[in-house]
Amino acid sequence: MKQLVILISGRGSNLQALLDAGLPCRIAAVVSNRADAEGLDIARAHDIPVAIVEHRDYADRDSFDAALAQAIDAFQPDIVALAGFMRILSNGFVSRYHGRLINIHPSLLPAYGGLNTHARALQDGVWIHGCTVHFVTPDLDHGPIIIQAAVPVLRDDTEQILAARVLSQEHRIYPQAIKWLCSGKIILDEHDRVKFMNREQSGFALVSPSLE
Repeated sequence: MKQLVILISGRGSNLQALLDAGLPCRIAAVVSNRADAEGLDIARAHDIPVAIVEHRDYADRDSFDAALAQAIDAFQPDIVALAGFMRILSNGFVSRYHGRLINIHPSLLPAYGGLNTHARALQDGVWIHGCTVHFVTPDLDHGPIIIQAAVPVLRDDTEQILAARVLSQEHRIYPQAIKWLCSGKIILDEHDRVKFMNREQSGFALVSPSLE
């Protein structure tokens, strides 16, 4: 059974979704850069080992990333999943876990990389927004895409309402992506593109606002 290490910084809602999903792999550890991350309590409640590597204890990003990698490698992961991990990782760290490091991002990448995605989507007046699971590369929020979910942006949406609608889809697609990885149903090909093994794609379209 493959080993999964999950990195968090906050409340751990995607961690909880992964725990609820019955993944076909073992969650070997939860690692956080914050000792007060609420998600650590979720891990402890499920008897999952935790490790804390406080970024504030290190003089620079490279030294923090070296300590973080040491903590992760102690659990010998096949997959490392960023689940609300709010640190930008160095190129060396990303290269170390090439093809094994994935992230969930609250936008339909490549649109709205970085922070404040929901506010930016509302400001631009888009009608369709969503979330993306992707492999992590040195190019921030631009790695090969595994799965996306789209949601409509409604007329009376606030940033908080839209964020909640997107988050509910994050909790659906992140477990799915990890299930595919654990079962070998997706790989990165020689061009670093996601390749599905023996899977048909749907032709379903989301139109927002709806057609009359």
